[in-house]
This record gives sequence, structure tokens and C-alpha cells, in this order.
Amino acid sequence: MFCMSQTYGIEAHGHHDPAPHRKPVRYVVVIDAGGSTVAMLFLESRERVAEVDAGAEEVNSMISGIQPVIGALGPEWNAALSGHSTRERGDARVYTLGV
Repeated sequence: MFCMSQTYGIEAHGHHDPAPHRKPVRYVVVIDAGGSTVAMLFLESRERVAEVDAGAEEVNSMISGIQPVIGALGPEWNAALSGHSTRERGDARVYTLGV
């Protein structure tokens, strides 16, 4: 005897997790880091959430069409870029992403 389940082979979706989504990246800073160029991703609070090779396709996709500000020397960047020299920070390109 053949018996078929009540789900007809398709499982019902589980309960949606009401946890808040991660905050969006607001700034992409392209900066020299010891001889290689990296892209550092920051939240609005300037908390760093990721660092990747600046040549990655995903980085180019994020910053495409956005005019950067040259230099990250303002006090708002002091803590976030504390490991970088004044020269590196001065040459950095800061991209502000839309929300």
C-alpha cells in the first residue's frame, strides 16, 4: 500500500525570525594598508564591519557611479582609521553609500 504525506512534497516555511536586520554599510573607504589597497566597510557610526581587497568585483559594484571624497583626516575617522598613517588617511577615498 502506498501512502502520501499531507505536505504533498512541499514543506511549509518555518516561522520568520523577527530579529532586526543588520545595519547597512554607509561608508566604503579605499585605503593603502601596508602596500596593498583595501576597501574597509563602515556603518553610519563608523564601526568597521568588513575589510576586503579593493579590486574585488563586489567593491566596484558598490561604489560605481559614486564620487569619493579624497582624504579621511577628520576627527570622525580618528578611531576608525587609527592604525593608518596620516599620509594613508590623506590619500584615502571615502565613498558614502545611499541608504
